[in-house]
Amino acid sequence: MDGKSSLQITKASGAYDDDGHAKRTGNLKSAVAHIITAVIGSGVLSLAWSTAQLGWIGGPVTLLCCAIVTYISSFLLSDCYRNPDSVTGKRNYSYMDAVRVNLGNKRTYVAGFLQFLTLYGTGVAYVLTTATSLKAIMRSNCYHKEGHQAPCRYEANIYMVLFGVVQIVMSFIPDLHNMAWVSVVAALMSFTYSFIGLGLGISTVIKNGRIMGSITGVQKAKVADKIWLIFQAIGDISFSYPYSIILLEIQDTLESPPPENQTMKKASMVAIFITTFFYLCCGCFGYAAFGDATPGNLLTGFGFFEPYWLIDIANVCIIIHLVGGYQIYSQPIYSTADRWFTKKYPNSGFVNNFHKVKLPLLPSFEINLFRFCFRTSYVISTTGLAILFPYFNSVLGLLGAINFWPLAIYFPVEMYFVQKKVGAWTRKWIVLRIFSFACFLVTMVGFVGSFEGIISEKIRGKG
Repeated sequence: MDGKSSLQITKASGAYDDDGHAKRTGNLKSAVAHIITAVIGSGVLSLAWSTAQLGWIGGPVTLLCCAIVTYISSFLLSDCYRNPDSVTGKRNYSYMDAVRVNLGNKRTYVAGFLQFLTLYGTGVAYVLTTATSLKAIMRSNCYHKEGHQAPCRYEANIYMVLFGVVQIVMSFIPDLHNMAWVSVVAALMSFTYSFIGLGLGISTVIKNGRIMGSITGVQKAKVADKIWLIFQAIGDISFSYPYSIILLEIQDTLESPPPENQTMKKASMVAIFITTFFYLCCGCFGYAAFGDATPGNLLTGFGFFEPYWLIDIANVCIIIHLVGGYQIYSQPIYSTADRWFTKKYPNSGFVNNFHKVKLPLLPSFEINLFRFCFRTSYVISTTGLAILFPYFNSVLGLLGAINFWPLAIYFPVEMYFVQKKVGAWTRKWIVLRIFSFACFLVTMVGFVGSFEGIISEKIRGKG
């Protein structure tokens, strides 16, 4: 045992960590940047719409509750990075590894399916949002030239295809460890467009001379319609927070000492605090500016027409952020595929060999044929699905519901029980079980509302 631990110390003290991998260099700042890139995504733009459905009390309260739930979930999950001990145990490199070690193979398949479905779905949502933002830039310029009543219509599909081409090129970044710069740029962009949305909301409130909106939110003739919209809004808000599906991948980039779980808890606290502040500002000022007429997507729904150049800048920032965000959500799928195929076909040149490529005006780089084919097919499929289902708010709500309870609550709670050996019917066990059940109800509400939204939009034939 002594010999083994001294070997681990020697490994950890040089250029390698205790698991033989190259020394990790991530810190609190890079973790916060990764989290903000993952969290402040397309969700932020639908928050004013969600606040409008829930009203002045329900909207902010729902946002704060989701923030608290996300912090509890990330607190529980960051202790599952190492096993059996949270500080000195063996590392779990991904969410699926942690589920496998703590809960066994059967539940790993369920978690893996849901995780990849959510990561994939987020990719589709990002393709949609990017196309919406590109279209908004074209329309904003058109309205400025032709007047606000002009029939400025643009087809979104070509923009989705363009985004797909950019993502195929971006997919050559090897893994999350090489993506710190992408995250920093993306996080800066998300701050920029959130501030612009916030600023335009505040200026509109000042111009109107009053705060729009009501305690109960948007009025509907039928009670059923109102309930569906409330359900969908809760789903949208729950989608705009959790990053549990990539938390352990982010934690795996951190250096130690200090222990990774401590750094991750601090990073989660900082990132969730910053995010919640932005969310409350964007959601509340957007609703205050437009009241019942709040658009589904704050910066592309044309509540604001002028200054057109500022709206263009905000949309360019959204696009740059989503280019990075798409990669952050795709890398876990890429690395799992790489690992699985390398293990399955250790002697295959197609899977394992790298070829040097030199293009004019570019530095030479290495290309792996399997990675090229798999990643290209993946990007094409997300782009194709986005073209088939261009319903922004309902798609976000549905994704939120699928992700929220199973991945952000159920599995972290169950793993925490195993890791910390929490006995049945103890106080901690009862509190976490009630917490889990309450979140399950939220998931059901969001799922039903969003599913109804997609069906009714499909029936109405909205594109």
